[in-house]
Amino acid sequence: MQPAPLPTKPHYPILDGLRGVAALTVVAFHLCEAHATSHFDQVINHGYLAVDFFFLLSGFVIGYAYDDRWGNMTVGSFFKRRLVRLQPMVVLGMLIGAGFFYFQESALFPLIGQTPVWKMLLVMLIGCFMVPVPPSLDVRGWHETYPLNGPGWSLFFEYVANVLYATVVRRFSTVALGILVVLSAGALLHLGLTSPQGDVIGGWSLESEQLHIGFARMMYPFFAGLLLFRLARLRAVRHAFWWCSLAVVAVLAMPRIGSPAHLWQNGLYDALCIIFVFPGVIFFGASGAVLPGAAQRLCRFLGDISYPIYITHYPLIYTYTAWVAAHKVPLRAGLPVAALVYLAAVALAYACLKLYDEPVREWLRKKVLSDRGETALHRVKSQA
Repeated sequence: MQPAPLPTKPHYPILDGLRGVAALTVVAFHLCEAHATSHFDQVINHGYLAVDFFFLLSGFVIGYAYDDRWGNMTVGSFFKRRLVRLQPMVVLGMLIGAGFFYFQESALFPLIGQTPVWKMLLVMLIGCFMVPVPPSLDVRGWHETYPLNGPGWSLFFEYVANVLYATVVRRFSTVALGILVVLSAGALLHLGLTSPQGDVIGGWSLESEQLHIGFARMMYPFFAGLLLFRLARLRAVRHAFWWCSLAVVAVLAMPRIGSPAHLWQNGLYDALCIIFVFPGVIFFGASGAVLPGAAQRLCRFLGDISYPIYITHYPLIYTYTAWVAAHKVPLRAGLPVAALVYLAAVALAYACLKLYDEPVREWLRKKVLSDRGETALHRVKSQA
């Protein structure tokens, strides 16, 4: 028997918009990072925390989209839906990374010039299946699990979180989920306070230290987002999109906290933002509403491009970073080129969305999914 169609749910347009605001801030953060000499002079200093915001938002939306559907949905069906949602852009991101790869050859990336085409294509193929590569296949020199498209590491942990949710955590009572969240918060706080760099940056390597960072950054926000969905009693909040957007940008743009002698202060800031500030932003964002018109169209646009821009912008960043390093370009002198790269990243993301992602997902829904409810689920636009 075919599963019964799943009913349509309204989505949260403000959460769409906030995801886009964070994604656009990430692009600016990475462009500024190309000019930084250390964590202390990095402009848009805490842009890396957008990853943790995405995890928390994803947990909230996964709970909203799927928590009450398990009577009509199998674990396999859940995985199919998540693959249809996420995997097409993963593949395209790897292809774009491969296309830009040899244009990034520089003293900053010495391994590129030593990498034969067959090895690069092998890394691309492995990445298309979301399999992290070992250090022996590092073709860039940054020890990344996805060296053609670095942000793929966070998608790997997104998949891990989805597996944990579908197979185990969805069955947790509110109390059991709360205990998991509290323990995960403790692990995240410990990471922030003891990090040798004084921050929670990391997670993109198969090295044990990096895996520890990746799991600590995923476990609390994702399952805290799920717990927030289950416990939240939303209320009307006026102008929520603008206030929440301001809060997200303020957190991500905050200058470095503390000094080299007090690294724990910045780590504490990171942990407290993830544990307390981001859940508050998502609560108020989910509580708000936008009237039909310009604000609603803006939220829809930001939500639509948020995932494509996150998963396609970094090959442009690699190329820009190699140019900056080769010519020792200071930030002020590089701003015109950085602005062009920024606009190119937005244009590329929008083109990928309209010409590839939406058509491919629509085709996959018809060919791969076994019930018509996926069309309804697709309307829950705030999925990670």
